[in-house]
Amino acid sequence: MASQSEPWLMENGTLKRLTKESRHGHGRTAHNLSSSSLRKKSDLTLVSKIQFGCLRKFLINLQEVILGTKLSILFPAIPLAIVAQSFGFGRPWIFALSLLGLTPLAERVSFLTEQIAYFTGPTVGGLLNATCGNATELIIAILALTQGKIDVVKFSLLGSVLSNLLLVLGTSLFCGGIINKEQTYDRRQADVNALMLMLSLLCHLLPLLFGYAASSASSASTAAASTLHLSRASSIVMLAAYIAYLVFQLWTHRTLFETEETEDDDVSGEEAVIGFWSAFAWLAGMTLLIALLSEYVVNTIEEASTTWGLSVSFLSIILLPIVGNAAEHAGAIIFAFKNKLDISLGVALGSATQIALFVIPLCVIVAWTMGVDMDLNFNLMETGSLGLAIIATAFTLQDGTSHYIKGLILLLCYIIIAACFFVSKTQEDDNNAPNLGLQSSSQSIFRA
Repeated sequence: MASQSEPWLMENGTLKRLTKESRHGHGRTAHNLSSSSLRKKSDLTLVSKIQFGCLRKFLINLQEVILGTKLSILFPAIPLAIVAQSFGFGRPWIFALSLLGLTPLAERVSFLTEQIAYFTGPTVGGLLNATCGNATELIIAILALTQGKIDVVKFSLLGSVLSNLLLVLGTSLFCGGIINKEQTYDRRQADVNALMLMLSLLCHLLPLLFGYAASSASSASTAAASTLHLSRASSIVMLAAYIAYLVFQLWTHRTLFETEETEDDDVSGEEAVIGFWSAFAWLAGMTLLIALLSEYVVNTIEEASTTWGLSVSFLSIILLPIVGNAAEHAGAIIFAFKNKLDISLGVALGSATQIALFVIPLCVIVAWTMGVDMDLNFNLMETGSLGLAIIATAFTLQDGTSHYIKGLILLLCYIIIAACFFVSKTQEDDNNAPNLGLQSSSQSIFRA
């Protein structure tokens, strides 16, 4: 009979205990540990008594994947969103339900990639985690690109970076400082991520400044074309830098990014609980659900904007990142409470770096292959907000210590930026002209 405290694995229809000797050892990253803070142990005592092997295996997988998270209460939002879409309910309801459904799916993708890493080893697991770590943002961006909604792509990705740097990191530093007075952390990982973010900021600033310089000496169409070529070249450089970052993180300096687990950590994620092919199948299914709900979000964001009286920029920059990554963000804050600030920093800075150096340039390249003209010119206000967020974060983390006032300042910066996008209206909102995008707004600024 299976014990509640022992790790079990379904293999060929039989319940088998997975020992440490039977799996690949691997160092757990901050992203893995952050997501594991929202997981809960599953009691397999009753399920293990079922005689039919296939049914027993299915129920164990169902219990571990669906019920093995504290966010399982949000899973009903997924069928509700599908029903709302099928029966033509109000578009804002579809938007809200889809956002709620994406929250547990993002956390489960992290769980499944970690389960696969137990069988593939740390290197393949790290690459898989680097690819799927921000799957929600990437899928939403690609679906928006297929519909020509470049503004939604830029807004949502910019919002992910801002929320990680200011909201998540700020809340973690503030809450950790309130409970633990002063906290210390390893500066080396923060320095690497800060340098990567500075590189991404340069690649965003140059197309913006180049557009201003070129518009004064040539026509708007020529300036836009030159900005687009520069953006594509910069995207290739950013992807090359991200590959170098992965080599640095997974091979040459792996110890900088691995976190030490203590006895008081949640041990539910220390052993594989489902098999390799089961985890792979569940991961594929979760990805399809994310794609479906992301399509609902992209298709209904304009109607939700009109109904709620909020601009598309505010919904994309503020609301989408907060709800879509709520699980990961909550995990970072929980570890800050536990005085494990290195994990919180790894989550916030690592996710921001991945979005800035991988997802954004990848979207530019994908749009290039699709014949969509997406550049790195995120407009003046958006690029300025990104630059100030990166600089504020770099100054905050420069001395290796933290207290609540640093977190409070980052939070106030985020509130000011959120208020700015709340009161602003994009050119698309003002003229009610669909799919103008940020490029048209930036061109109007150049002509002004």
